Amino acid sequence: MLELQGIPVSPGVAIGPALVLDDEGYRIPRCLIPAADISVEWGRLLSAFGKVAKQLEVNRKQTAERLGEEAGRIFSAQQQMLSDPGLLAELEGRVHQQQQSAAYAVSRVLHRYAEALGKLNSPFLAERAEDVLDIEKQLLHRLGAVTSDPLSNLDEPVILLARNLTPSETANLDRHYVRGFCTEIGGPGGHTAIVAKGLELPAVVGIGQFLDRIGQGSQVIVDGDRGCMIVDPDQATIDRYEERAQIRQKLTLRLAELRDLPAETVDGQRVTLSANIEFPHEVDACLQRGADGIGLYRTEFLYLSSDEEPSEEDHYQAYTEVVGAMQGRPVVIRTLDLGADKMGHTSLHEPENNPFLGLRSIRLSLKNQDLFRTQIRAVLRAAVHGDVRMMFPLISTLQELRTARMLVNIVIDDLREEGADFRSDIPIGMMVEVPAAVIMIDRFAEEVDFFSIGTNDLVQYTLAVDRSNESVAELYQSSDPAVLRLIKQTVDVSNKTNTPVGICGEMSSNPARVLLLLGLGVRSVSVPPLAIPRIKKVIRSVTIADCEEIACRVMQLESAREVDLYLLDRLGDLVPELVVQ
Repeated sequence: MLELQGIPVSPGVAIGPALVLDDEGYRIPRCLIPAADISVEWGRLLSAFGKVAKQLEVNRKQTAERLGEEAGRIFSAQQQMLSDPGLLAELEGRVHQQQQSAAYAVSRVLHRYAEALGKLNSPFLAERAEDVLDIEKQLLHRLGAVTSDPLSNLDEPVILLARNLTPSETANLDRHYVRGFCTEIGGPGGHTAIVAKGLELPAVVGIGQFLDRIGQGSQVIVDGDRGCMIVDPDQATIDRYEERAQIRQKLTLRLAELRDLPAETVDGQRVTLSANIEFPHEVDACLQRGADGIGLYRTEFLYLSSDEEPSEEDHYQAYTEVVGAMQGRPVVIRTLDLGADKMGHTSLHEPENNPFLGLRSIRLSLKNQDLFRTQIRAVLRAAVHGDVRMMFPLISTLQELRTARMLVNIVIDDLREEGADFRSDIPIGMMVEVPAAVIMIDRFAEEVDFFSIGTNDLVQYTLAVDRSNESVAELYQSSDPAVLRLIKQTVDVSNKTNTPVGICGEMSSNPARVLLLLGLGVRSVSVPPLAIPRIKKVIRSVTIADCEEIACRVMQLESAREVDLYLLDRLGDLVPELVVQ
């Protein structure tokens, strides 16, 4: 029995025979073509481009429908690369002037692009290199340079083992046969990891070299909870993991029974349990899991999924679709949060050396006020159809907040003059995502109707760690004591001033950390739809006194590791069925 440790990127357990893919890094031999065949070869290449473009659009639509628009944008980025005029021009030169075969030209050019991106020492650009290699692989398949596709003829369940899986390959895995996968390379922030998690496919990446140690058909266990792969397990280990899988399946069915029950603690404290979405079709998943409302409606998809700037009517239609489907439940619409790693097709500003510290989020909106006012108009108009609230992201200063609110008032005056149907009295809040906002939280409380703590960015800016950088991933800890003190300060002031406060970051979807949040005084959390059943189970299993005791102890600890170990231990005491055995 061989046990190898990697990085867990998608939870769950899977057992089955290994299917080893050893096709990473195609070696296309140099091949020159006769002058008479140039036009035919160029036609083959253009045909391959067209077929790949169509497949990318299929991937984008299917992935967006299944996993949300954020995952779908992975393929939007690839579409953008494929349509780059510079790429096609260089390939044309290699085929027409140098008389290279289409396959050889594709392999040389795209490998060079990927290598150049990989040398820039940026995790974000490393993901772009992954996309380039994905495009290369698809083009070579269409050109017939690579014909083997072991995934197309599966007739039994397997565990997929590979050096790497591209986002396209992951998105198109047949869930009837592929139970899970492990790769030698990859990290928690890569596109492949995002897609795997959305598919609920157990996955472990970044294991290191192992393919040469495992034969086809070897029995393999993927433990996506602990981040390990077990090869040729003994019967006792198999029995233990099969029992875990059965327990998980039964738990999923039991949690589904909580859908129509309130998120209420044992001692009667009601907690608002809402959902985070970024695409209108996700509302169904929220309602199926019993969400109290939409605590975070990300609106960037309107910009990132289109080549053109969305119109006011585009905004309005998207918002009213969600508001109508929620049938009176609250919907918090966050204004545009573009910039940094989310620019898509937009050209709202030039590239920056430090994009996470640059023109992003509310700063971008205030810099492009026509764009901002268009969105505000649509939000106010959509508000007549239900309980709509508007929230500004990444507010750092009082002046930013006041300028944003001033623009809202200007839009209200414009709509009133036009005789438009709209609401002017919707609640307006802000996200607390930077330490500066926490330091001034008492002053902000005088000027907003509610707060929402965005822990993802709050961790990043508090600990000065790029949340997309695998090299410093161990420093990115939402349970770091410094982060917890900022959360406590925000909640304390909010409760003292009767300003509603909630949490909408990844931290709130972690069952153990929810114990702490409840103990700190949080009474509203917003999580991905898939997390709602587990978080509701936690809330309905504890008392506020339990959680306050936990919070008191946690605030005395000095490291994220101490905090996480303690919280996991207490979760085992209070909600043992949610602890991985």
